[in-house]
Amino acid sequence: MANVRHLETNVQRVVTEIIRNEVKDDLGFLTVTGVKITNELSFMFVYYTVYGTEKDLQHSQEALQRANGFIKNQIAHRVKMRKVPELVFKLDESYQNGKHIDDLIKSIK
Repeated sequence: MANVRHLETNVQRVVTEIIRNEVKDDLGFLTVTGVKITNELSFMFVYYTVYGTEKDLQHSQEALQRANGFIKNQIAHRVKMRKVPELVFKLDESYQNGKHIDDLIKSIK
C-alpha cells in the first residue's frame, strides 16, 4: 500500500514535468492534482484541473488525449515499474464544485 502511494507521488511529479516541459501541444493552465494507481496495476488515473473557460477545458482535454501515448512512454522511461498501467486522464471536478459552492454562498449574502 505504501509502495503504491510512493509510486503515485512519483508518477504525479514525472507527469507534471512531462506536461510542463515536453508536450508540444498547448495545454493551457493545467494542474495535475493527483494520481491513483489501481491495486492490480491495470490503470493509472491522472487527475487534473484546468483554469479557464469551457473552451480552454475542451482544448486541454483534446491535447491530453493526443499526448497520451507520448506521456505513457516517458513514464515508462523515468519510473521504475514492471508494467506501465493504462494511462487515463480524468478531470478533477473538486475545483469546479468548490467554485460553484462559493458562488452559491456569495449569491445568498
